[in-house]
Amino acid sequence: MCAIVGIVGKNPVNQVLYDALIMLQHRGQDAAGIVTSDNGRFFMRKSNGLVADVFGEKHMRRLIGNIGIAHVRYPTAGSASSAEAQPMYANSPYGIALAHNGNLTNTSDLIADIFRSDLRHINTRSDTEVLLNIFAHELAHEAHIPPTPEQIFAAVARTHRRVRGAYAVVALISGYGLVAFRDPFAIRPLIYGKRESEGGTEYMVASESVAMEAQGFEIIRDVEPGEALIISENGELFSRQCADNPERVPCIFEYVYFARPDSTIDGINVYKARLRMGEKLAERIKSEWPDHDIDVVIPIPDTSRASAIELANQLGVKFREGFMKNRYIGRTFIMPGQTLRKKSVRQKLNALPLEFRRKNVLLVDDSIVRGTTSEQIVQMAREAGANKVYFASAAPPVRYPNVYGIDMPTHEELIAHQREPEEIAELIGADKVIYQSLPDLIDACLSTKHRLAERFDCSVFDGKYITGDIDERYFARLAAERADSRSARHSPIGQTPIDLMNAND
Repeated sequence: MCAIVGIVGKNPVNQVLYDALIMLQHRGQDAAGIVTSDNGRFFMRKSNGLVADVFGEKHMRRLIGNIGIAHVRYPTAGSASSAEAQPMYANSPYGIALAHNGNLTNTSDLIADIFRSDLRHINTRSDTEVLLNIFAHELAHEAHIPPTPEQIFAAVARTHRRVRGAYAVVALISGYGLVAFRDPFAIRPLIYGKRESEGGTEYMVASESVAMEAQGFEIIRDVEPGEALIISENGELFSRQCADNPERVPCIFEYVYFARPDSTIDGINVYKARLRMGEKLAERIKSEWPDHDIDVVIPIPDTSRASAIELANQLGVKFREGFMKNRYIGRTFIMPGQTLRKKSVRQKLNALPLEFRRKNVLLVDDSIVRGTTSEQIVQMAREAGANKVYFASAAPPVRYPNVYGIDMPTHEELIAHQREPEEIAELIGADKVIYQSLPDLIDACLSTKHRLAERFDCSVFDGKYITGDIDERYFARLAAERADSRSARHSPIGQTPIDLMNAND
C-alpha cells in the first residue's frame, strides 16, 4: 500500500507536498519521494525512509516550482531497494514523472511486451516503472507539442486496455501539467479538491481526503473508476471517462485497516464504518456467546479503537486502554520483512498491568493477518496478569493473498488459511477467537449515508479477485519472484544507477 499526491498551485508546492505526505505517512514507511516542475525542468528527491528523514532543508530548497507529485512507499513484494522509490521518470515523450498506488497483476507479460514491441527497457522490479513506460509509449503514438487533452485521454484509454490490476496514478508531463487516473474498478482510492489562493484556484489530487482537508482544500469528489483528470500548469481542468466498462469496486481493507479514520473514501466515512464494525461484532457475540464472561474490552492501538469502543458500548462492559503505544515505531503490518515485524511489536506496545490483572479481557484488533503480532500481544496480556484472554477481529478471517497492493502474497503466511477459529486461538495463545462475518463487514461499510460504492473487492476474505485474471499459476510466479527479490537484497552485486544517485544526494 502506498500514497500519492499531486498539486497544481499558484505558488511553490514543495511544502504543501511535504505536509500532505506527513498526513499520509501511515500508508507507507519504506520510502518517500517528491518531484516538482519549473519551466519544463523536473526536480527530484527520493530515498528510503520516513518523510521527515528523506527531506532536509537542502532538499526542500531544490524542489522548486508550482506543480509537483509525491509518494510514500510500502514494499508490496518484500523489497526495500531504494531503486523502487517513487516517483519514476521517463525522458520520452516530453519527459514524464509518475507515481502510483496499487499493484499490476500482468507485470511479467507487460515487461516482455514492452521490450519486444515498445523497445523499452525496465531497470527495476517495480511495476510502477512498467506502468510509466506503458503510459509513455501510448502517449508517444500521436505526439503533439504541446500535448493535447485529447491525446492524453487517448493514451490513458490505451493504457487501461493493456494493464490489469489496481492502480491510482499521478503523473507530471514536462511543460504541460498534471495527469491523474484510476483503474476501471477503482480498487485503490483517489480523490481531488481545490482551494483559492491570491493567484487563483489550486488543485490537489491525493489518496485520502485527510491530506487535503488539513491544508484547506475543499473536496470536490472521488475520481471515478477509469476516469482521467488533466490539470494544465495554468490551472485548466479536464476530465473524461477512459475505460470501456468501469465499475466502482473499492478494496474493503481500506476501511478495515489502511485508511485514517478521519478520511472519507468513495463516499464512505472510515470512522463511521469502523464504529459499525464494532456494533456488528457485538451483535455476533450476543448471538453466539450470550453467556460471555468478558470483564473489559481493550483495543490494539490504533486502528481498532473505534470498533472496540462501540463493541464495549453494545455489550455493556468496560472499555479501557490497556496498551500504551510508542508513536515513533511504524505500523508493524506494513514493515518490510517478518523479522522486523516481530522485533517491533514489543517496542511498539507496552501493557498496563492495572487493566489486565485478574480480569477476563477481550482484545480487539482490526484484523488478524499473519498472526505474529496477535500471538505476542496475547502473551503480553497474560504476562500483565490477565485471567483469560479473548481475541476479536473486526474483520473476517484473512484466508487469501492480496494481489492489489497489500503485502499478503502467499497462502502460507496467512494464519487463517485452511484453519478454523479454534485452531487460530491455539496458535496465538488465546482462550477464544471471534471473527466478524463478511456480510456484516460489508453491511458496516454500506451503512454510511453518502456512500458511492455498492460492492467491494473482498478477495482477502473470499478469494474472489475482481479483475478475473488470478489463478494458482499467478501465485506460484509471485512466490518465485518474491524469493528472487529477497536473494537480490542480500547480494553484494546489483546496486542500480538509481541507488547510487540517491545515495549521493
